Amino acid sequence: MSPDPRKTHGLWETSAPPAPDTVMLRGETRSEVVIVGGGYTGNSAALHLAKRGISATVLEAKSIGFGGAGRNVGLVNAGMWVMPDELPNVLGEVYGERLLNLLGDAPSAVFEIVKTYDIDCQLQTEGTLHCAVGAAGLAELQQREDQWRRRGAPVRLLSREETAQKIGSDAYEGALLDLRAGTIQPLAYVRGLAAAAIREGATIHTDSPALSVEKTSGGWRVATPEGSVTADTVIMATDAYTQGPWEIIRREQVHLPYFNFATRPLSDNVRASILPGREGCWDTKEVLSSFRMDRMGRLIFGSVGALSGAGEIIHKGWARRALHRLFPQLGDIAFEAEWYGQIGMTDDNLPRFHKFADGVIGISGYNGRGIAPGTVMGRTLAQLVAGEMTEADLPLPVTDAREAALRPFKEAFYEIGAQAAHLAGARF
Repeated sequence: MSPDPRKTHGLWETSAPPAPDTVMLRGETRSEVVIVGGGYTGNSAALHLAKRGISATVLEAKSIGFGGAGRNVGLVNAGMWVMPDELPNVLGEVYGERLLNLLGDAPSAVFEIVKTYDIDCQLQTEGTLHCAVGAAGLAELQQREDQWRRRGAPVRLLSREETAQKIGSDAYEGALLDLRAGTIQPLAYVRGLAAAAIREGATIHTDSPALSVEKTSGGWRVATPEGSVTADTVIMATDAYTQGPWEIIRREQVHLPYFNFATRPLSDNVRASILPGREGCWDTKEVLSSFRMDRMGRLIFGSVGALSGAGEIIHKGWARRALHRLFPQLGDIAFEAEWYGQIGMTDDNLPRFHKFADGVIGISGYNGRGIAPGTVMGRTLAQLVAGEMTEADLPLPVTDAREAALRPFKEAFYEIGAQAAHLAGARF
């Protein structure tokens, strides 16, 4: 896995079981469906196609989970960032409610796959905690609770005292407990998803970037450095890390850098005082923070920013200060691992379904919610290809991909803004 996995995949690379054996594509081959991208969406689509007896070939440019699937914090969330009531306002009543229903149940789809295929990915199903920073944060969570509960979701707004007991810190005014959600080791999960797809009959080629896609008399021919696959259908599942054909998928998203630090395994007494229920957490700040525990008792703490150049020093110093404020019981904080990646943000913070040409489709733009949405969207694409649903039945409308306005400037602004916030943040 390249570049240096200590900076791109960190703790996940050192603690995940090995990926299934795969090889570079060499020579010409045929498949009913070719899937470009070996993350959650691509491997889920391959798994669900193979289970239906449809031949599926995945082409991954690097290694399984090289992109966002192997770098995120591992929160298996329900829904998206936007308020539940906002989805019907943006997408219309039909698509909005379909998407809410699909994504509300998405964590359970992940948990079922993990259990069915016995994937060793540190699964925790105790829920997540969205933590309120100040009165404004609490008001936001009150709205979220009301909107989800009206749809029957098992969410509950905890008091300040209940939140302190759940987290082991009195830093928050309250927290929204979502019992649908949980945490996993994300790289281990995507590797297990790929292994499940192979077990069901799919083919996966790594180190096989798609260099070109062209329509031929035999179907769509996807060329790689040393071979090609010809298929009736192409699924583009490269999301924020897209390069090559239909790179507009990347360009319609603004990259938001996000980093994580992992402490050394905590002592038993300290471990018992922090997240005793093992929920995953994030807060309501604009430059948000997230934290969770792994199986070995490492505290994983992350926020917006890139661990490169001056950002590496600034963000690491901030992380130590912020953790000390949250959890004084940690004492002298030592980090065992650090890594970062890019979140692809769309202009309305919602995913996209694109039909790039007849027989070329894709869903992308998860806005930092890739695990559960990617899994169920891969399944949805498989159902579409299998003829079990039509485009009119999808949870998203068909839209054209358009480059995000002022994208390079926004990306620079996010990193500069994160450095500024963290340079001054959490100081005594």
